[in-house]
Amino acid sequence: MKGIILAGGSGQRLHPLTCAVNKQLLPVYDKPLIYYPLSVLMLAGIREILVISSPRCLPQFQALLGDGAPLGLGISYAGQERPRGLAEAFLIGRDFIGKGACTLVLGDNIFLGAGAARQLKRAITSNAGATVFAREVSDPENYGIVELDRRGRATSLVEKPAHPRSNWAVTGLYVYDNRVTEIAAGVRPSARGELEITDVNRVYLERGCLDAVRLGQDVTWLDAGTPERLLDAGLLVQEAERREDRKVACLEEIAFRQGFIDLAAVEGRAAALADSAYGQYLTRLVAEAREDAQTSGGRAAA
Repeated sequence: MKGIILAGGSGQRLHPLTCAVNKQLLPVYDKPLIYYPLSVLMLAGIREILVISSPRCLPQFQALLGDGAPLGLGISYAGQERPRGLAEAFLIGRDFIGKGACTLVLGDNIFLGAGAARQLKRAITSNAGATVFAREVSDPENYGIVELDRRGRATSLVEKPAHPRSNWAVTGLYVYDNRVTEIAAGVRPSARGELEITDVNRVYLERGCLDAVRLGQDVTWLDAGTPERLLDAGLLVQEAERREDRKVACLEEIAFRQGFIDLAAVEGRAAALADSAYGQYLTRLVAEAREDAQTSGGRAAA
């Protein structure tokens, strides 16, 4: 399974914040926004990742994430000259996807709570076509909506309906089999001139191979594309970190606990970021891991 983060867009809803900076590089509390969707992919075990953004912004993402090796990842990059719709990600990423399956996550979507990664893992394992992840919202007219039958099966998909028949919004997380590149190539631009991902999903629905997973109550989903939601996201992360006394979306910690990197790699990153609270957290993580190893070793010897 490969992962794609779509981190393009003009960020007009966030102007003037995004006049010079890509919105996925804006801070959400103590780390860049892109850390959050990237952490979801990592927690699901995905290590080969393509970041798609505008040619102007790609160097900034490369400066932030590099090739992913320090995190045990393989990160590559591709340019999107201008936003032409979410489904264009599969045309840009056709060679990257190759003959396998892929997970797409939007770079401005935040999923807080371990349940998102667990449900994504299950979807990756059971996916037989396409899987969308849905969450109940109070303003369904602002989202792509999936209508569900009594058994929770998808029956229809509508993009921002004027008169919604469902309040289950399709979030910015999707799993697809290899047919997605062929299907996306056959999609025609919508009235607003974009290749709509809803049209891709509708093809899978018509073929009887679209699953809709309802995110559990232990998952908080935010589309951080407006100033209000960006602020809400930062406050939620701040509260979660204070309550749990752990970092949310700490990529080095996730990579270590997933077995992507060893403790020495975490220690090196902690040294590089030593003057920040984030670096000090990594230093604490290293100390705790060593203490746990010594305690475990002592028990084994006994």
